[in-house]
Amino acid sequence: MELRLLVHAPRGRDAAVVQTVLDGQGLKSLACETPEALVTRMEEGAGGAIVTEEALPELLAGDRLVSWLRLQPPWSDFPFVVLATRREGRRATKDFESLHSLGNLILLERPLNAETLASAAESALRARKRQYAARQHLEELGRTRGELELLNAELEVRITTRTKELASANDRLMKEIAERERAQAALTQVQKMEAIGRLTGGIAHDFNNLLHVINMNLELVTLYAKDEKVRPVVERAKSAARRGSRLTGQLLSFARSQSLLPKLTHVNALLLGMKDLLEISVGSSVEVEYDLCESPAAVVLDPSQLEMAVLNLAVNSRDAMPEGGKLRICTRTMRQSSEGELRAGDYVVITVSDTGGGIAPQVLPKVFDPFFTTKPVGQGTGLGLSQVYGFTRQSGGVAHIRSRMGEGTTVEMLFPAAAADAAELPVVPAASAMPKVSKGFHILVVEDDADVRRVIVECLSLIGYQVTEAANGGEGLEMIASRKPDLLVVDYAMPDMTGAEVIARARELVGDLPVILATGYADMAAVERLAGKPSILRKPFDIAALGDAVSEALEGAREKAGAA
Repeated sequence: MELRLLVHAPRGRDAAVVQTVLDGQGLKSLACETPEALVTRMEEGAGGAIVTEEALPELLAGDRLVSWLRLQPPWSDFPFVVLATRREGRRATKDFESLHSLGNLILLERPLNAETLASAAESALRARKRQYAARQHLEELGRTRGELELLNAELEVRITTRTKELASANDRLMKEIAERERAQAALTQVQKMEAIGRLTGGIAHDFNNLLHVINMNLELVTLYAKDEKVRPVVERAKSAARRGSRLTGQLLSFARSQSLLPKLTHVNALLLGMKDLLEISVGSSVEVEYDLCESPAAVVLDPSQLEMAVLNLAVNSRDAMPEGGKLRICTRTMRQSSEGELRAGDYVVITVSDTGGGIAPQVLPKVFDPFFTTKPVGQGTGLGLSQVYGFTRQSGGVAHIRSRMGEGTTVEMLFPAAAADAAELPVVPAASAMPKVSKGFHILVVEDDADVRRVIVECLSLIGYQVTEAANGGEGLEMIASRKPDLLVVDYAMPDMTGAEVIARARELVGDLPVILATGYADMAAVERLAGKPSILRKPFDIAALGDAVSEALEGAREKAGAA
């Protein structure tokens, strides 16, 4: 249809003649009798139109053809072959304008031969075919443009989506980096505290042994000296030794190396029992307020160390409130559901808070370091908070501190809640009186420090016991294998093997054997794992405490043997 030629020659047989010529060339044609029919067929599609000049006035009389020509798509320039009448001279301007309004025009004057008409028709068709090719190309370009726009839109969507994914991944990465930095900082802090703790524990252990030797030799001086003037001097020296012992106790507590004597402790009852002590310690300008939970809040720990920890925190709070304020002590229970800094389980939380001036943010990370203090020189050892930190860690818990300048400071101590079947660890009570002289019992003392061993042996001999001594665990085990003693007194921290290992090996050699573990530095978990729950005599101790501990251990062995 698009390659047919439309013929509009309304007069005579012109249309039939033109169609005959076109048919002879194999060109499809369609005769249109009226101008309306011609325009309608043009709208349907055609390769060109052959019209006679005399038909133009009527054809151009209406606006339909002119409008159709004006509204052609960009690729279209519809070809016309006009069969004109021969004239003498120039055509009138009006006729020329009519021809010009058709646009793409081939003008043939009649009469003309068939070959000329056919050639003009074929030329018009070739031009129209080129237009159709341009249309197809434009359509392909349009489709390609549409596909490209669709691809661009999809690409933009994918870029937007990918950008969001990358932004999300970057956010996650930054969070992971920040979390890793926090974890690294926490690990660095833990490693620093562990390193300081090991150094502090080692120094405190040696210092504790020196204090022990000093204290017991002062006891011997008291016994040997006849001059009454000596006693006040000895008492002053012993008082200084006791202060040194408290200092080493705080150092060992920070290092988590102190010989704790854990027992089932009801936290609320302990705190209520020390309320008067707290009120005296903080002074009348500080109000002490309790907010204790209703649950039992039972834990297994060393109650004396817990009292010291709470007292240290109370004294720090008092110093932070020189003009007075409020000291608040709270307890509560909580459940740790996931593994983290603490194991999953139930915990008892003790919170000590004050309304003081607070701690500066740059200082806060250092407050648990030993010997770090914000107080003037001579007004603080810097061991109060380090004792709290070490004690809570050694007891299986953790200590946290929060503070805001101008709002006060809060310290939380978290301890594992006691199991239903928790039992107390037997503790040897200290006594103040000189023990009675005893004879007939053989005691083996195993201690690597020569001065400590010598003074323990001398004190036991003074009481009346037969005493042998060994400088290390291996030597002690050889003596036990050759002769079973009635009682073994052994230190914990020794170079070749620990006191707990000596106890375990000794019982493998000779069976049940009464034991006193005399130490200020012991891993109680390792002791209980290897040696059960022996009697503990905490260094430094005096002659009376040593004598009573030995007497009680021997009496317990006799009762056990009698029952058997």
